[in-house]
Amino acid sequence: MKHNPKLRLSLVALACQMVCMGAAFAQDATADAAKPATETVTITGRKVGMGLMVQEDVPKARSTVTAEELAKQRPTGNAYDALALLPAVNTYSYDSTGLFGGGLTLRGFNSDQIGATINGVPVNDSGNFAVFPQEYVDQENTCTTFVTQGSTDVDSPQVGATGGNFGITTCDPEDEQRFRVAQTLGQLSMFKTYLRYDSGRFLNDKAKVFVSVSQAKSDKWKGAGEANRKHVDIGFNYDWDRFNFIHGTVLYNNAKNNNFSSFNLADLKSHGYYYDYSTTFIGHAPASPGKAVSDPAQNNADSYYKLSLNPFENVIASATAKFRLGENTDIKIVPYYWYGYGTGGVQQKLQQENAFLNPATGKFTGVDLNGDGDTLDKVWVYSGSITRTQRPGGSVSLTQNWGNHQILAGFWYERAKHQQTGPMEKLDNNGEPTDIWLRDNLVTRPDGSLYESRNWKSISTAFQGFIQDTATFVDDKLTVNVGLRTPHIKRDFTNYANEGNSQSTPNSGVTYQYNKTYSTVLPQLGLRYRITNDDQLFASLAKNMKAPPNFVFSTTNGNLQIVNNIPTLLGDVKAETSMNLDMGYRHQTTAITTQATVFFSDFKDRQATAFDPSSQTSTLTNVGKVRNKGFELEAGNTPVNGWSFYASLGYSSSEIQADLQAAKGVYLPTKGNQFPLTPKWKGGLSASYETNNWYTRLKAKVTSNQQATLANDELVPGYTTVDFDAGYQFASAGMFKNPKLTLNVSNLLDRQYRNPSSQSVTNATAYPGVTAKSVFYYLGAPRFLSATLRVDF
Repeated sequence: MKHNPKLRLSLVALACQMVCMGAAFAQDATADAAKPATETVTITGRKVGMGLMVQEDVPKARSTVTAEELAKQRPTGNAYDALALLPAVNTYSYDSTGLFGGGLTLRGFNSDQIGATINGVPVNDSGNFAVFPQEYVDQENTCTTFVTQGSTDVDSPQVGATGGNFGITTCDPEDEQRFRVAQTLGQLSMFKTYLRYDSGRFLNDKAKVFVSVSQAKSDKWKGAGEANRKHVDIGFNYDWDRFNFIHGTVLYNNAKNNNFSSFNLADLKSHGYYYDYSTTFIGHAPASPGKAVSDPAQNNADSYYKLSLNPFENVIASATAKFRLGENTDIKIVPYYWYGYGTGGVQQKLQQENAFLNPATGKFTGVDLNGDGDTLDKVWVYSGSITRTQRPGGSVSLTQNWGNHQILAGFWYERAKHQQTGPMEKLDNNGEPTDIWLRDNLVTRPDGSLYESRNWKSISTAFQGFIQDTATFVDDKLTVNVGLRTPHIKRDFTNYANEGNSQSTPNSGVTYQYNKTYSTVLPQLGLRYRITNDDQLFASLAKNMKAPPNFVFSTTNGNLQIVNNIPTLLGDVKAETSMNLDMGYRHQTTAITTQATVFFSDFKDRQATAFDPSSQTSTLTNVGKVRNKGFELEAGNTPVNGWSFYASLGYSSSEIQADLQAAKGVYLPTKGNQFPLTPKWKGGLSASYETNNWYTRLKAKVTSNQQATLANDELVPGYTTVDFDAGYQFASAGMFKNPKLTLNVSNLLDRQYRNPSSQSVTNATAYPGVTAKSVFYYLGAPRFLSATLRVDF
């Protein structure tokens, strides 16, 4: 399907005119009416830039986006969308709704190098540290999204964060009983229905609860398929007083998405901007008993869209219990449980009938998949990579105030069970599987056991102790923060005999175990000096670590082989480490808030595929140092006569320090190159005009050129996107309280642009001894309009 769902500018103008006319009409009609109730949001710090910035006092670089800003964004947006204008962040979404996910880098660090938390709970994948921003929480229930750009918080429960962390904090239940309904409609048959009930305070005003349910759905902007997301958030508070409380949340997500394709430049040149997966299934070959036949060929790029899916289901349950043990002593306990199940990628697979494992012999045997009485054929099947995660954990911390010192000490522990399998289902003649979740009607081997393209179990036991002393001196002008954390993770990896990616996969039919532990000591130092009541200097120095992902212990990528019946890791796969230095200045008054930061990062032992000279094999190993440096500027004002502004500017140089060895005696010219997916310049601007009843706002994000490969031989053009938001607050009428209409237009100028899908492509041009690699891109979505009507009862 190659339709182009472009929206004419006249439609945008008409929609804006309708909002403005509605505002004027309602102002006239309600001139003598009582002033409508207003919605309040409580945050830490003074609001500036209309929610894109708060006044900070921490001795490190930190940026915070509040609920006030999130309320202006499209309600389907994901966690990455909220950070788009920050100077350190390079982020993009696969579509305009945010339902399909997206990508993010922070000062050149990829999302799997950045710690992610929700209410203090780690949500990076326990195996490979990936982040899936569309899964976690409804945007309407998010109060703050924050980023610490270089120094991971000392109590952050992370073993995979070398580039800082970002976190989400959900909103508490309301103090007063309320029922809220919101309906969003947009192009591409997009809708979101959101319902939330707040109980108000009960049990002698100590308890309150909220429950929200939502469903969001949208067609893809190119090709066929959709996103269909069902979500439930539950929050509860029990407060004895402000020093003793229990707050908890349960966040449930169920999504069934068709994937967007990512294509290289040759594909784009041949097929155009709206090229995507095929809308027809190539079909099965006619039965031919006793003769080897193959189903018709269908390139991976042209796979049937219904067989490129990402169904996923997850639950994040957590609680924060805080109690005052003494006048100067508090204890905080945070237990949590994380569950996830799903599959992804392209599930259309051409399966050889004689490539099934016989577990008793370790050899391959045959299964008749098409029912023609032989096992000689190649048949299209539905086969995906299932990941099932069960992840309980928790932390305990003690805070002690002693004179001018505040001491924080604690311990975090989790045990993540990560099962990764590759089952298979048959496809009917229309290309339909029986169960897209790969739970029912699975194909078995002749002995009755399940076919598995992979069959791994990883037990990742992680823990860390942490301690921090925050002391103030010179009449509280100087704050000194000294911290230490000791992350530790043990990977217990089991490979059960499986079919592997192909019959040629080394040792795929062998069951083995491999254990490895990674640990280190990570110091932190932070300083903040208040020059005046409005001006302060800050600096932080921190060491961070990321353990290798669990898949390095499999045989499918060349990092591990069975040597004399013993699993042997080829090369020394070390943990990544980084040293991050931030120095900055803040000017914060009642009228304006500014922050300027310069940063330096020394990154080494980066995990990437490279040639290891000791074993003369290609493995995931240390490819040398990368040094990042740059500066970031942010400024925002409190509203002046209704006008408020936020502006940001970031410069980042991410330089590779050595040539990359790609084969024996072969080096790629990478020394001095810019790391991929790290634009040198990035700017953001938000300009808003707001009254008691209505607002309009323009946002612009400028992203400069960026490199697509480590060899810097394919350049990605820069681009600018502009968004428009507007809203009108109607007067309450009878049972309808605080009705509000909002309009969101993304990519107002309908720009076309692209972002690389990976940071790890080595070279797009052939070098002596090294073949050219294809860079695949996600494309920017065209102009998209939606409107939301919200009302309380």
